Amino acid sequence: MGRSERPQEELAGERKREGPFYDNLISDHQIFIDPVSDDRAPEGEVRAEGTTPEQETPEQETREERTSQKWRTILGPYGGADLRRSLTQILTSVVPLFIFWYAAYGALTVGYWLTLILAVPTAGFVMRLFLIQHDCGHGSFFKSQKVADFVGFWLGVATFTPYRYWRKTHAYHHAHSGDLGFRGLGDVDTITVSEYLEKPFLGRLRYRLYRHPFVILGLGGFFVFALKHRYPWDIPRRWKREWASVWKTNAALAALLVLASLTIGLKAAVIVHLPVLIVTGIVGVWLFYVQHQFEDTYWNEHTDWSYFEAGLQGSSYLVLPKPLQWVTASIGIHHVHHLSARIPNYRLQQCLDENPQLQHVTQITIWDGIKTLRLALWDEDSRRLISFREARRLASTV
Repeated sequence: MGRSERPQEELAGERKREGPFYDNLISDHQIFIDPVSDDRAPEGEVRAEGTTPEQETPEQETREERTSQKWRTILGPYGGADLRRSLTQILTSVVPLFIFWYAAYGALTVGYWLTLILAVPTAGFVMRLFLIQHDCGHGSFFKSQKVADFVGFWLGVATFTPYRYWRKTHAYHHAHSGDLGFRGLGDVDTITVSEYLEKPFLGRLRYRLYRHPFVILGLGGFFVFALKHRYPWDIPRRWKREWASVWKTNAALAALLVLASLTIGLKAAVIVHLPVLIVTGIVGVWLFYVQHQFEDTYWNEHTDWSYFEAGLQGSSYLVLPKPLQWVTASIGIHHVHHLSARIPNYRLQQCLDENPQLQHVTQITIWDGIKTLRLALWDEDSRRLISFREARRLASTV
């Protein structure tokens, strides 16, 4: 859990993942529940070190484990689902989504401009359902994981996201956020300054294009939700249940397309939902981006990596107006979420308000989040995320 002393190759089971900008190790048994949970993990997630509290002895207790106990005491009371609040969130998200989507469809008789305007609030509720699905995947939204998986699958259909595939890659992200040795699965690809400078011209150009705001937001969101989620080529074939989730989600979406073509017409369905999908992708990717991509974020080599330091230092607190915080299900309180993913979204604000030790973290406003889009490279010397321009200036002084 957190800092590990075992060799990276052993942790990864000697499996390699070829990423677009670097080759990294990938490990199934490194996908784990957060160390401050009550040990009731969604199926398929295991402890990082393969041990249970009963197997640990006082002699084996490390500083990281003592830290885990401290945070378990602080955050434990906020974990666990409240069925009434969970069902209320689903009801107050699904109903408005249906109303706004149908209004956008009806607006076609007035003018496509009105359909485009209505696509914005419609996308907001799609994003809210995605974040409820996110909580289902973490096991924080329902006491029964079977119920959470059932709801999560159908919410995944609504958000064009294969539930089990996303759940596993996102668990991997939680297990390795800020870990330079296990990048690239469920993350925004980030490389160090030295890695960038060692690349040939075309390699540097490729990474610069990837990190351009138009690509990462404008094209990236649509690419992920419309295309990559239909066939996620970067996950191992041995992830049988995750691949099955992909095909089941695709089949459900195909059935919805057939239903739409038989009722409102395929063209109408596409021109109504396409802008919704685009807006959801842009805002959703930006939200994910600003949660970890800021100047004083956290990255470390695997042997020096800490789960708790990554959670507190490498996750931001995105301060949003209350209506936007409600729509985004408080995901902006991301440092608390990364310390314990078993806290449902509707208790994150309470947890933050009642614990001063959680309030001294990097706070980001919407404008701050826009400015972070220029940052692209991790400088291991200054331990900051910097821009390409600053990296070029540093290279010229060497």
